[in-house]
Amino acid sequence: MKQISAFAALAALLLSACSSAPPGPEPVASLTSATPEQMVAAIDAAAGDGDGELAVQPLRDPMVEDLREQAQQARAQARPDAAAAALDQALGIVADDPALLQERAEVALLQRDFAQAGTLAERAFALGAQVGPLCRRHWATIEQVRLVEGDAEGAASARTQVEACKVAGPDRF
Repeated sequence: MKQISAFAALAALLLSACSSAPPGPEPVASLTSATPEQMVAAIDAAAGDGDGELAVQPLRDPMVEDLREQAQQARAQARPDAAAAALDQALGIVADDPALLQERAEVALLQRDFAQAGTLAERAFALGAQVGPLCRRHWATIEQVRLVEGDAEGAASARTQVEACKVAGPDRF
């Protein structure tokens, strides 16, 4: 009888050992304590006003502009999901618009979807003019995402890129 109970205890022990998940990678510690709203404020600050600087402004589809305005109103009302829905609809019309992609990246930050924010900002940079305030917004977003991911080197690299986006406008006589 002791053999059966010892065997049952051993079997239970082995089964419990098998059911526990193996230890995964240690979670990476964020390098920022900023809230998503503070991150977006830092992005705004990094963009600056662009005075005296080269900035490319594309023509806009009126329907897309209406959706962008809806998104801005939703953001102002602290409704990031509504802002995301409006921007996603606009991106359905103009999928490769760097400004729309950047706005959507910032909303993704507000939704705490940091991976999507980084992906959108990188795509926006690749499609954009790569100079001016919008360029700085892209890299400032990437910097914030890398800080959240605990990537100090990547965040420092992104900060350097923010500064590289500054290009003086042409002289006007």
